[in-house]
Amino acid sequence: MDLALIDQTKDGVTQYHQDLVTSVLNFAGEFLKLENNTEMSVTFVNNDDIQKYNRDYRGVDKPTDVISFAITEGEDDLESVPDEWQDDIPNNIGDIIVSVDVIQSQAEYLGHSYERELGFLVVHGFLHLNGYDHMLGDAEEKEMFDLQRKILDDYGLKR
Repeated sequence: MDLALIDQTKDGVTQYHQDLVTSVLNFAGEFLKLENNTEMSVTFVNNDDIQKYNRDYRGVDKPTDVISFAITEGEDDLESVPDEWQDDIPNNIGDIIVSVDVIQSQAEYLGHSYERELGFLVVHGFLHLNGYDHMLGDAEEKEMFDLQRKILDDYGLKR
């Protein structure tokens, strides 16, 4: 998977945490059996920035932990591209924006590590980019959270 990490935080995200995000999302991509040409981005921000996204795109004027912007490409996007080139064209699934401030406060509140909360939130956003949605009903919520837990546990980021 081609993963772009963008750090827009005031204090900067450590290389260790960037490597963790890369590793856990690559693991999650393999878990879901995504094609190698899959690409996405993760942007790290502080609360003031994520609050703007939350207000502008969700109508909620307060900080949140993670926001996902999925890209859904239509079936006909590749019609004019020769078949032998189609495997080389990246499949951009979207963007995740995550607040490092909320990661810290939620990790403290929940009594687990910053790394566990970071992994939890990026996998959560990643699953949204791949069509999972816990807001559609109880069955969908259970499916998404069970899958999220399985990915994190298998990766080694347990509570």
